[in-house]
Amino acid sequence: MVGLFKCRICGFAYKEKSWAEKCKNYCRTHNACSLEITKHAVTREPH
Repeated sequence: MVGLFKCRICGFAYKEKSWAEKCKNYCRTHNACSLEITKHAVTREPH
């Protein structure tokens, strides 16, 4: 989707770049997604 920032690890997309960065860092560190972060996602795109 145009205008969205995507987590390169799990594929969730966000309107704000900061949430995509937080998601990527969390995924990398914990090898899992955070519900507190992903609740801000607008979609999940296949990687």
